[in-house]
Formats: sequence, C-alpha cells, structure tokens
Amino acid sequence: MTDESKDVLRPTDDEARLLARTLLRTARYGALATLDPETGAPLASRAAVATDIDGTPIILVSTLAAHTRALAADPRCSLLLGEPGKGDPLAHPRISITCRAERLARGSADHARAERRYLNRQPKAKLYAGFGDFSFHRLNVEGASLNGGFGKAFVLTRSDLLTDSPANAALAASEQSAIAHMNADHREAVRVYARAFANAPDGDWLITGLDAEGIDLVCGDDVRRVFFPKPLASASDIRTVLIEMAARGRRRLNAPPPSVA
Repeated sequence: MTDESKDVLRPTDDEARLLARTLLRTARYGALATLDPETGAPLASRAAVATDIDGTPIILVSTLAAHTRALAADPRCSLLLGEPGKGDPLAHPRISITCRAERLARGSADHARAERRYLNRQPKAKLYAGFGDFSFHRLNVEGASLNGGFGKAFVLTRSDLLTDSPANAALAASEQSAIAHMNADHREAVRVYARAFANAPDGDWLITGLDAEGIDLVCGDDVRRVFFPKPLASASDIRTVLIEMAARGRRRLNAPPPSVA
C-alpha cells in the first residue's frame, strides 16, 4: 500500500464508531455478497437483516435461494448497509462488513434469541420463519470498511462494531418482557426517547430491541437508534437508565427555544 492510498483513510475515532454502529443497528435491508460455489464468482443479493444483542447481523434465508447454497459451501460473505437519501447516493454513509456466516441450529438458545430479535425487527417474516426450508444465520463480523461520505473512509475492527458486554447475557433473558412492558405501559416514554434522542418525528414508536449499549426503535419503516449515556454495567441497571432518560428527554423537549440576540 502506497503512502498516497494510506492518506485516503482517516484514523478510526469515536465518531466513526458511533456512525458505524448506528448504520448496523438501524438497517432493515442490505446487499449480501457471497461466492458462487460452482464458479467462485461474486454473487450479490438483497437480504432483510436484524441484529443479535451484541450487534452481530442476523439474516433469515431459504434453501431455495442461491446465496443460501453459497453460504453452505463457503461461509465467507460481506454485507453492505446504508440507505441512500436525497441527492447523490454516494454522499450518504454506508458500511461494508466482512463476515463469516454461521447457521443456527433449531432448538438452540442462539436460534431462539436470533428468531425473537429478528421477528421484532421484521414482523412480516412471521409468515414463513417457521417453514422447514428457512434458517437463521449469524453473520459473524471479522472487520468492516466505513464510508461516511466523501473523504470520510475508515477501517474498523470487530470490536469497533460490536458490544461485548457482560450485561448482554442477562439482558437477553429479560429483554422481551422489558420490551413488552415498555410498549404496553410506557408508550409515551418510548416516543420521548425517539424525539429527544434520535431527532425523530412524533409517531407511534415501538421498542424492538434492548441491549447493553442502547435502544432500537421503529415506527412503520422508520428505524432509529438511541444510545445510552454509557454502556450498562449490569442488566439490572436498565430500569434506572430508562427512567432517567425519559425524564431528561421530557426536559429537553419542553425546554424553550434559545433566544436570538
């Protein structure tokens, strides 16, 4: 690699990590690239995605799909995430993640957790998730390239993207009951999280995921990510953090606009 090519990359900082984790946690669909087992040629397709509690991408695929056969032959793959917005699509952030696919065995704890989190994010998949020819795969992250826009290129490691927290195991066990409680009994607080901390419009927001680093929210096709002030040290901290964030969010929303001198 020449000095000129090295200059294209910026040092990976907290801002880049936050952008990368936001792209990962808010993605609904991505471009999945695999290797054709017969020719070895690249094969790209669209896949609906969700994330495991640590941020690892999850996909649900059918054995009828070419990319599923490709993953069975060679688990190496990459996943491109990031939606184009108005104007030049190349000016919008996107991330390409290098992964190794792992098919999850039905009946395992990993499969149950992945299915639950995937269907929270992709509820329409409930129509076929239980079919025998469909299977869940974790796309275990090995590294990533982040393009935050023109002149903003970064190389990221697995630890830059994922949340390896001792709180995750306990959170996984209590996550669904906490989500159901918040969505049923504290919908106003959920709207506060979306508006105050994700700059989202008011709407019928729902929590779809809780992890040691933050909250996943959805309203229709709009997906937002809210990060906690700091990662949870213990799963028992989540109730206190959610209460404090709701109070702080209400104060922020009700604060008068700054005066113009």
